[in-house]
Parts: sequence; structure tokens; C-alpha cells
Amino acid sequence: MAEEAPKEPVAEAAAQVDPSPTPPLTQPEPVQEVARVPLLGVPPHSGSKPPLYPPEPQGVPAVRPDPTAALIPDMVVDGAAYGSLTVRAASVRGDSHRYQGEPRQDSLAVTRIGRAGDELLLLAVADGVGSAARSHVGSREACRLMATSLDDHAAELAAALREADEARFAELADDAVRGVATLLAHHAQERGDDPAAYATTLRVLLVPLDPAVRVRGFLAVGDGGTALLRDGRWHLAVTEAEHPDDGMIDTRTAALPHSRTARTVLLGPARPGDVLVLCTDGLSTPLAGDGGLREFLALAWSGAAPAPADFLWQAQYRVKSYDDDRTAVVLWEGTP
Repeated sequence: MAEEAPKEPVAEAAAQVDPSPTPPLTQPEPVQEVARVPLLGVPPHSGSKPPLYPPEPQGVPAVRPDPTAALIPDMVVDGAAYGSLTVRAASVRGDSHRYQGEPRQDSLAVTRIGRAGDELLLLAVADGVGSAARSHVGSREACRLMATSLDDHAAELAAALREADEARFAELADDAVRGVATLLAHHAQERGDDPAAYATTLRVLLVPLDPAVRVRGFLAVGDGGTALLRDGRWHLAVTEAEHPDDGMIDTRTAALPHSRTARTVLLGPARPGDVLVLCTDGLSTPLAGDGGLREFLALAWSGAAPAPADFLWQAQYRVKSYDDDRTAVVLWEGTP
């Protein structure tokens, strides 16, 4: 009977095992949340349902047949700070013009005129008359021409505001409007256009950059709105003497270049915290007619001025059946 092979001791068998420790199981990396950029999203609206039109442009206009119309941006935003004054401005093409592929007929201007000691902040909005074929050109030209015309008389205008001389201010404003009307008609004729095709309203606010002067000068040709937000309460017709504070907005159809006289008002004294809104009727009309818009903008614009992008979004608050171009230049009065 054969002998069994001797068995290896257990200790020796164990010694032959790799002594290195077993690596621990790899744990999955913790999932990190991806940082998200905050988005403002679609502008808010009054009522339970938004307007039927989309809230953004749906196509790019063709250069032909009118490059001046095709190259006008759907919306613009601007802003600046001058000492204790802060300005925000926006102009947005209306839903009806977007749907029909027509240009934005509104224009705006934010600039300075005059020289040191007599400098004025010039804020302007213009609303091209809807039935006028070239009013999108007329509104831009009116803003440009008025800025250069008033710059020529900035020292006299500044003096009239310092002295609260309403008669002198009105005289200077009428001179400027006559000059702008003449030039606007001339430019139309040079291009072979009927001056009536350039018809546009125009509203201008002149604000002295001297913090000691608290009077602001207003001049206008045609309709639109000028509203004051003070202590959270709206005063909707601060430049319309025939409808003081009753929510009615001037709807007269005077327009450049046919009209050659300005309606003028001296506003003030301005108070710290005042918010003065200069706008076309695309904003003034729904502001007078819709409580939701008034409440939203009162919350948005009371206190410090919003960032320009936020202001653009806020200015697009939507109200059904109000689908015109909307332009607003807003002045926040700080502590001098």
C-alpha cells in the first residue's frame, strides 16, 4: 500500500499568499451640482393668459426693399449715471409690427448738451406715426436734430431752468422745434420723399447736471406720456395740464414736421427718490389702463434703478390688446 504524500502545514500555505492588503472598493465621486446662470425668462403679463403673439422677434427683416427699416434693431437698451442722477432707457418693437414684419417706429436719445457749468442731460422719445411710410426714419432724425439744435442754445436753456423762467424756456423750445421741423422736411425732400411720410411725435426732458438746480424742462410735439412715481404712487399726467393726475394721457395727433410749436412745462422741484418716466403711448396708454402694469412697475422702479438688462425685461411687461412699439426713458433722482 502506497504511502500518502505528507500534507503541507497550514502556516506554510498561508505564507505563500500575497501579503499586500486588498485595496478598498473605489467610492463614486460625489455628484456636484452644475452652477446655473439665472435667467429672467419670458416677461410677465396681466391676466390669466399671455397675449397671443410671441414675446420675442420671430424673423429677420430683409434688406430689400428698405434697408433703413431692415437695419433697425428689434429692441435697444441704454443707461447712464451722472452724479446723483441715474437713467435707464429701452425701446421695443410692438407685437403687431413684429407679426407684420414692420420696423420699430419708436426712437430714443440719451445724451448731454452744453458745456461745463451749463450742461444738461437730454432725454428724448419719438413715436413715428403709424400711417406714415417713413416714420421710422423721421423718429430717429427728430431725436438727432433736436439734440444738436438744443445744444446750440444750452447756455440759455440752462439759465432759464436756473431762474425757473417758463416764458424764456418756451421761446427757446419753439425756436428749436421750428428748426427741427424745417430740417426734417428738407431731409425728406432731398431723398425724394414727401415730408409727411416722416411724421413723428417727440418728447424731450432737459435735466441740469448742476445738482443745485431742481427744475426740469419738458417740451413736446404730439402725444405720449410723462409720469411721476413718487413714494410708490403714480402720477400719470404730470405734463398734461388739461388732465392733471386723472390717469388720462394726451392723445393729440400733432407731429413733426407739420407742427412747428412746442408744448412746454417746467417740472419741479425734483425730490430725492422721484422716478420720472418719459414714454411713447405704447407704454403710457397701458400704464393708464392696466392696474397690473402700474403695480408691477411701481415695485420694479421704486428705490434704486435696476440694471439695464433688468430694466429692458421689466419694460416688456405684457398687456393684451396693447401691441404698439414701447419706448421709455426713466430718470431716478438721487440725493444731491
